Amino acid sequence: MLLTLTGHSFRYECENLCRLFFPYSPVRVEEQPELPSQPEAFPVGEPWALTQAVQEPGGQWVCKVRAWDGTCRLEGQAAGPELTEYLMTDLLYSVLSRLTGAEPAWGMLTGVHPVKLLRQHTERLGLEAGLADFQEKWHVSPPRAQLAARVLAAQKEAVEALCPGDFCLYVGIPFCPTRCAYCSFISQDMANAAKLVEPYLDHLHIEIERVARITQRLAMRLVSVYIGGGTPTTLSPGQLSALCGKITGLFDLSACKEFTVEAGRPDTITWEKLLALKEAGVSRVSINPQTMRDQVLRNIGRNHTAQEVEEAFALAHKAGFRDINADLIVGLPGDDPPGFAHSLDRVLGLDPANVTVHSLALKRSSALVTEEGDLTAHRRSSAAAAMMDASIQRLTAQGFVPYYLYRQTRMAGNLENTGWAKPGSVCRYNIYTMDESGTVIACGAGGVTKLKDPWSDSLERVFNFKYPFEYISRHGEILERKDGMGATLRKLLKKP
Repeated sequence: MLLTLTGHSFRYECENLCRLFFPYSPVRVEEQPELPSQPEAFPVGEPWALTQAVQEPGGQWVCKVRAWDGTCRLEGQAAGPELTEYLMTDLLYSVLSRLTGAEPAWGMLTGVHPVKLLRQHTERLGLEAGLADFQEKWHVSPPRAQLAARVLAAQKEAVEALCPGDFCLYVGIPFCPTRCAYCSFISQDMANAAKLVEPYLDHLHIEIERVARITQRLAMRLVSVYIGGGTPTTLSPGQLSALCGKITGLFDLSACKEFTVEAGRPDTITWEKLLALKEAGVSRVSINPQTMRDQVLRNIGRNHTAQEVEEAFALAHKAGFRDINADLIVGLPGDDPPGFAHSLDRVLGLDPANVTVHSLALKRSSALVTEEGDLTAHRRSSAAAAMMDASIQRLTAQGFVPYYLYRQTRMAGNLENTGWAKPGSVCRYNIYTMDESGTVIACGAGGVTKLKDPWSDSLERVFNFKYPFEYISRHGEILERKDGMGATLRKLLKKP
């Protein structure tokens, strides 16, 4: 797709809106001094959107959009006293929506954190007026606005419980037994990365020690621990025990509400590993089938069966775990609404405390895009929407509450990922990191530390290197960044 900008610099949001309506079409952006006036001068070989901002002699700004989707052309314009990003993007959204006939569930929102945005509306206007303003301004559908409001209500207790100096610790294990076909995360196939595991863990322990020293000096309070991946249970029982023991030995966990480990794929879960986690003080695990249909599991490159998921749940319950999360994905290749309903029913029969429903997000680095092509992925969008809507109804009926929600680019149906919990079983780490309401300190490859100013909405990010080899070879720089993080935290924790 071609996006042309004339007279304005709102490239980022305009480009994201084009992806909203043409999610699997690469967007080429051109800046032109002025747009062609004749229709025959417009490009015709691909969809396009021409955007223009002009200031009239009296000072009024006029935004114009012309667009073509491959079959017909449409245009529109809007005027205002000032040239703003919203004036242009609202017009572009309107034209593309009319052109394609699509009305995205989340309207013109392209960001990751819609609930965080809703909170800002309600804090400014009150709950009822803020919700109405959120829905109208961003063209959010009533069902999704209500879903966001339910999440906001479910987060209230956890967000209000945060004190200055509270933080979560995230530890990343970027290794998996094999790479799933839909995956674009920073994870390494163990067949190729096994030799990196021990040196990686050695360096990870050193980074965790540095974080412990910094947070203790600042008298910070650890409220949640989350070991994610990748697949942390790719590690051996001894490696898991040493890692968890490092954390429990260095940090004061007296205020820690939860200690989560993503057990992830059932083909990595053993009785010995679950015992090691339980003995180390882990209180919550995640067992992620993604689907309970064997053929769909094979389609996405998973080397386990639905029966093995059930066996992993039984082992976890036997080991004493009661707080167990299960992930499912809507929109997987070969799945359909009846099949997804079967998966959800089968997972609910395993008595999970949490169920997280993801929309398939096909990044261009995932194998599915390469193998299937964009059009096949695009055709799954309507089916994904039906699956997601059914999951909302089913989980609500079962007494689950939606408590965190986030979005990604190129999601099937432009939908969302939602975490559902039984009352009293919310995962606070998920709330704090997705709501960006508290400080999260990340260790390991690909980790993103989020330093939240407790006195304002300001947030500062500190990035670790993405890949295990780079994380190991440049570890001195990681530690320098952690020291810089400590200096930033010292300033943030001083009350104005």
